[in-house]
Amino acid sequence: MDRYSFLDLASSASVRSAQAEMGVDHLWTPGQVDRRFEAFTANEEAFIAERDTFYMASVSETGWPYVQHRGGPPGFLKVIDETTLAFADFRGNRQYISVGNLDANDRVALILVDYPRRARLKILAHAERLAVDADHGLLEKVIDPGYRAKPERIFKLRLAAFDWNCPQHIVPRFTEAEVSRAVQPLRQKLEALEAENRALRERLDQVER
Repeated sequence: MDRYSFLDLASSASVRSAQAEMGVDHLWTPGQVDRRFEAFTANEEAFIAERDTFYMASVSETGWPYVQHRGGPPGFLKVIDETTLAFADFRGNRQYISVGNLDANDRVALILVDYPRRARLKILAHAERLAVDADHGLLEKVIDPGYRAKPERIFKLRLAAFDWNCPQHIVPRFTEAEVSRAVQPLRQKLEALEAENRALRERLDQVER
């Protein structure tokens, strides 16, 4: 039977009812799609390695969802193997809502976005909280020596399923570093033109003398 791994997990009676109400339930019936995204490929690994931020959702015992921003140097979210992610959790506002939620319910949902290329990856996983010194091999993989933030713990995520979203409604945005790289050729050309202009002015001054 054909499967759609992400939707298999995300679907529920109410989701199927909403799909039926909107007239799209036939799109997601067995046999219509085969998207068994249960292991990362080189494509996902490369995409994740370029991200410097993502959003992670968890749920409390009271049923309230909580979405938290996670950030760091590009590639701080590591693909350990085809079904495992890990990242160093740096000190923030010290509310520890995600930490508390995950102690009660280890399910998380991640959204990673590449704004310039309008690409979005969503991930469902089970999260495990580890002390910083619990696994030195893993610590070496998730720590960037050049990043000065203090890690408080490591989160290890066991992949359940992932999927790619359509680019619709993603507005292209660019970081300062991305803009700097894009305009570098223009800077170099401007510097060359300015140097050429100075040389021409010096020659003109010598002629006038």
